[in-house]
Amino acid sequence: MKEILVLSGKGGTGKTSIVGSFAHLADSKVMLDCDVDASDLHLLLSPETIEEHEFRSGVKARVETNKCSACGMCAELCQFESVTMEETAVISRLSCEGCGVCAHFCPEDAIRLDENHCGTWYISDTAYGPFVHSQLFAGEENSGKLVSHIKSEARKVAEQSGAELILIDGSPGVGCPVIASLSNVDMVLVVTEPSQSGKHDLERILDLTDHFKILTKLCINKWDLHAEMSDEIELLAERRGVEVLGKIPFDSTVIDCQIQGIPVTASETSPAACSIRDLWKKLQKRIKNLPQQKEVSL
Repeated sequence: MKEILVLSGKGGTGKTSIVGSFAHLADSKVMLDCDVDASDLHLLLSPETIEEHEFRSGVKARVETNKCSACGMCAELCQFESVTMEETAVISRLSCEGCGVCAHFCPEDAIRLDENHCGTWYISDTAYGPFVHSQLFAGEENSGKLVSHIKSEARKVAEQSGAELILIDGSPGVGCPVIASLSNVDMVLVVTEPSQSGKHDLERILDLTDHFKILTKLCINKWDLHAEMSDEIELLAERRGVEVLGKIPFDSTVIDCQIQGIPVTASETSPAACSIRDLWKKLQKRIKNLPQQKEVSL
């Protein structure tokens, strides 16, 4: 079983559209959406939920009002201004950071630290195969932990179904969820766009994959919108020893397919779909030549 992670240094490069197309083209696979803060691969895969689970991580403070004497010590000690005093202390779950200072120093032992329900993860079925995805609640932390958890679940689903491949849609950028998604992957495909910001953020993500010594390939999406910048990006890739597997032209059919909620490769006449099919064929060849996976913890 191989794990292929599709990343982008910035949002809006077309990463998820390409993963959706790969889901349409690939055989014997499980799809995984690791963009837990703003997941949208489900918009192209139309999943039917099979299992739904709570994701709990960290703690939030809660006042047991029958014990609280309203002494105000917790309000004085809270560095996050999460506590207000009414008839008893009231702690805001939104601003509580779960540090536990209030519970530790409460003279009445009136504050409890409850495990925090901060998201939901799903195992779903789609027309293209099993799909593991999630949603971290707004304002919550621990995105890296959620990514690690759903990656583990996706491997279980792949083993149970006999899938040969896990296709992973990663988060944009280089933060915690991206680092967590890199764990144990066999190859990264970076999707970039021909813009100055696209080039800048591509370098950041190449620095990251180079640091972890992960085989990385490159795709330039909408390359013809700025051919000169595309040439610069190709030169950058050559200097860094990164193979450019494909260049996808701008194509309004992609937008039409997104509105319909289908992968662009479902279109037989789309120029972008033709380029993505060629990209997938090249990627398949590289996957077949990958060495046996080794367990690596990041």
